[in-house]
Amino acid sequence: MNETWKAEHIPMQTGRRILITGANSGIGFHAALKLARKDADLILACRDRRKGEEAMARLREEAPGARTELAILDLASLASVRAFAAEELARERPLHVLINNAGIMAVPRRTPTADGFEMQFGTNVLGHFALTGLLLPALQRTAAASPEPPRVVTIASLAHKRTHLDLDDLQSVKAYSPLRAYQQSKLANLMLALELSRRLRVVTSSVISVAAHPGVASTAIFRTDDRSAAAKALRAVIGRAIGILLNTDAEGALPTLFAATAPTAKDGAYYGPQGFGEMRGETVGPAKIAPQALDQPAAQRLWHICEELTGLRYP
Repeated sequence: MNETWKAEHIPMQTGRRILITGANSGIGFHAALKLARKDADLILACRDRRKGEEAMARLREEAPGARTELAILDLASLASVRAFAAEELARERPLHVLINNAGIMAVPRRTPTADGFEMQFGTNVLGHFALTGLLLPALQRTAAASPEPPRVVTIASLAHKRTHLDLDDLQSVKAYSPLRAYQQSKLANLMLALELSRRLRVVTSSVISVAAHPGVASTAIFRTDDRSAAAKALRAVIGRAIGILLNTDAEGALPTLFAATAPTAKDGAYYGPQGFGEMRGETVGPAKIAPQALDQPAAQRLWHICEELTGLRYP
């Protein structure tokens, strides 16, 4: 199955609440913009209030009438994740789609999160693992009243193909490589998305788990603030080259939108652009999964490690 997937193909989202992490920039923002234009109720989960408010203002300017709310959520802090999830559950409002989009890339030095985890693994993997588990009751409750299965959409990356998971050093304590730590976090994201699908089927849940990747897009991940002037300049050049040769933010959002809204998106599937090397294109279809991501015993062990590190057991 390959489909040319454009914004006009998104079904109307009237009455559907959709939460997007990292929605203030890049792929997250462009996904939010397209969904706002299809009448979705959006929760923009952002770490930085100022950037979140700026994104809200931009959304309302570009999609008049957009219904958006800002949630302050720091995925690098389990306390922040728990506080946000507790507030969201207390509101007892439906949640139709959770898009685990936020991510950080290639932190130059090994940096701990608020909980002492390596920053990329702690943010990209453990933060989203905890968020998904804590919000699962809201998704399950929505499933009982919705004709369409609620979805958890996890954003992975082509980078998952370039590494193997070191289950004995997920925190990069023995050796730290900025790029390898990122690759390992994206491999873990995909493995956990596939494992979530398997676990939901065991308990006959109506919630589905779908993964996607953007190809190679010029997103804010190439414009982070915590770098030297030389590193910023290099990233800016790389970002501009990618913007010219490969996907834009808007194009990179298409697989996410497909996974989140397309009636033909399948539980346990992985989608991406179908252009050269899966790096770009408006045609969305099944993405190639590296053999290491299909290792179910490793995924089960990873799941248990994430449970131990977060102190969370899924319902």
